[in-house]
Amino acid sequence: MAKRMALRDGVLAALGRTHALMQEDLGADACLSAKGMTFETESWEIAGVGHLCVMRMSALLGLMRMETAVIAPTGIDAPLFNLDWVKVLGTETQIAELYDTQLVPWPDECLDAFEFARAQYADVPDASTGGARWYDDILYPCSFHKKGKGLTERMSRVAQDYLTVYTELLASALPCDPARKSAKVRAFAERLFEEGGPAVDQVTKLFGERTARRIILQHMYGISLSE
Repeated sequence: MAKRMALRDGVLAALGRTHALMQEDLGADACLSAKGMTFETESWEIAGVGHLCVMRMSALLGLMRMETAVIAPTGIDAPLFNLDWVKVLGTETQIAELYDTQLVPWPDECLDAFEFARAQYADVPDASTGGARWYDDILYPCSFHKKGKGLTERMSRVAQDYLTVYTELLASALPCDPARKSAKVRAFAERLFEEGGPAVDQVTKLFGERTARRIILQHMYGISLSE
């Protein structure tokens, strides 16, 4: 049977080699279920970097599964990084997205490292992005969207490759003004919540706007809702 790296395990291992991780208590939000769908959410503070969230979802008695990992830097000037893996009835989708939430653009050589990783999977079919989206202008072209069957091990390697490049480049990212950087992350997260999307819409429909806002903004992106 093809082996797959769980995003939770991969992200914690990659970040844990060089950064201290302090897990946060999410209370009842850590596990929510409704209408046959279960969401498990965990988040951590990454010392000197920012916020990490991992969310896992299962439905249809396990026939549909999703894992999401979000790294939102606020202490250093690095892009927001999102990893998604979805499997529905044997078809897998792997996504690795980098968003320009920086104060100063990344050098081209940093982006070239991701382009090199992406090129190794040029033969894997592209996944539909569903048309134009509001964040297209800040989504780096070196992001990855692929879909197919029988690609479990390759999809797993994609996540590992992007994680390796990202965590290595975090080491060279410059410190920045946390308040200004946090404002960029907040603007992204709030617009994502307001504009909606498949995950946001589903969580809101299942658990209500108040809980969804807490899950998406506070737990996923580290946004303080008391501000």
